[in-house]
Amino acid sequence: MCGIVALLSNEPVNQRLYDALLLLQHRGQDAAGIATLDGLQFHIHKAMGLVRDVFRTRNMRDLTGNVGIGHVRYPTQGCASSNQESQPFYVNAPYGIMLAHNGNLTNAEALKQDLYEHDHRHINTTSDSEVLLNVLANEISRVCEGRGLDADGIFKAVAAVHKRVRGSYAVVALIAGKGLLAFRDPHAIRPICFGSAIAANGEREWMVSSESVTMMGLGFKLERDLEPGEALWIDFKGNVETRQCAENPVKNPCAFEYVYFARPDSLIDGISVYGARLNLGVYLAETVKKAIDLRDVDVVMPIPDSSRPCAQELAKQLELPYREGFIKNRYIGRTFIMPGQTTRKKSVRQKLNAMPVEFEGKNLLLVDDSIVRGTTMKEIVRMARESGAKKVYVASSAPRVMFPNVYGIDMPTKSELICGDGKDADAVAEVIGADKVIFQTLDGLKNALSDLNPSIPAFDCSCFDGVYVTGDVTSEYLDRLSQAQAAPQPKAQDDEEGEGANE
Repeated sequence: MCGIVALLSNEPVNQRLYDALLLLQHRGQDAAGIATLDGLQFHIHKAMGLVRDVFRTRNMRDLTGNVGIGHVRYPTQGCASSNQESQPFYVNAPYGIMLAHNGNLTNAEALKQDLYEHDHRHINTTSDSEVLLNVLANEISRVCEGRGLDADGIFKAVAAVHKRVRGSYAVVALIAGKGLLAFRDPHAIRPICFGSAIAANGEREWMVSSESVTMMGLGFKLERDLEPGEALWIDFKGNVETRQCAENPVKNPCAFEYVYFARPDSLIDGISVYGARLNLGVYLAETVKKAIDLRDVDVVMPIPDSSRPCAQELAKQLELPYREGFIKNRYIGRTFIMPGQTTRKKSVRQKLNAMPVEFEGKNLLLVDDSIVRGTTMKEIVRMARESGAKKVYVASSAPRVMFPNVYGIDMPTKSELICGDGKDADAVAEVIGADKVIFQTLDGLKNALSDLNPSIPAFDCSCFDGVYVTGDVTSEYLDRLSQAQAAPQPKAQDDEEGEGANE
């Protein structure tokens, strides 16, 4: 998962791009980058690390210009330890294009070969985002050959991209001397929205972002989300136009955004993330009632932070006391989205501390947003028992994570998933040391989201149900992913687990 932002103004944008990336830091902690355009000259700075560490005053001074894009990276393709994989990416023809991408292309390898053999374009990294940039550049070259580039040409190029590219992608791009482009894949798997504001000089300025939280944080009015397959084009003359560029668009936003990734104060495709998590608590409560005797539960307790709204609503529905028993160290990075897994177990105790006063002699119902690999939850259950808990029940606001996710979430192989081999709740309870585990039902997840926006026909729930909405994910493809994951990787920074002790 990554975060992208773009800003077009009549004033310098470097500081506000930086501020926007801080608001999107939860979407990626591996690397950060900002590119601005001043006249016809691009300025770029990107590096490994958090936003606050990547950018210094000298870097910000060099990022001149009134239009720019930014990116925070969480690697799902390419080498996690290489700064060359950081975004934005640049290509010099046609015109000069700078691009930032959130998502994951499922046909990246085939595209890379096709680009080299037929389009005569060379890809210098292992990043699928560089592949996407070159596909876009090639299609723009086709439509503007022998003519200039206008809105019709841009939209034709995006339509051609949709025909060639598979997978998930939300994109912002700057074209030197021409304008700002944003577009979304035909299934709208990854989020992207846009908004506007009136600057001090009375001119309208525009922002595009992965999440609406950047709009609220920087004083922009959220206009709306881009529809599946839709593109937004803002030229440097101030003309703004949107157009549907896909032949058969179907909205299937990623359910895991609402469960875990997105900030609770964001609005994605008309659904409040906070409201979705509350609603997950309502449906989870119904499942818990059937699974355990509520008289045997003394207290409901969240694993901070993303499970907190669900736990609060679940406690309300079950008429049980709600307590905060785990204290989170705010100076430890978000664990799910860090590359590697070498020190996950020992790092849990650096991130969470248990307060014995809330555990001693009590039967607990711990609520987490999801149980992915299981190692973090195993340590948390052990911490609860060591702090004096008599019984430890665990409830997950998400269903069992049973299948690889290929659309931008770092859970690529079944072998990494505690339920990847089909384990039921009782088997998971035995592995993590809980007295019982209760999972949200798949219908409960879908209904919790659909209740808040019935106009969305379906959600991408592929990691829960194995249904891949793009229709091109085969068992052979998943086997290749598994083999690639098993191959030796360059050493990156250590990290922890993948559950919701994480935001």
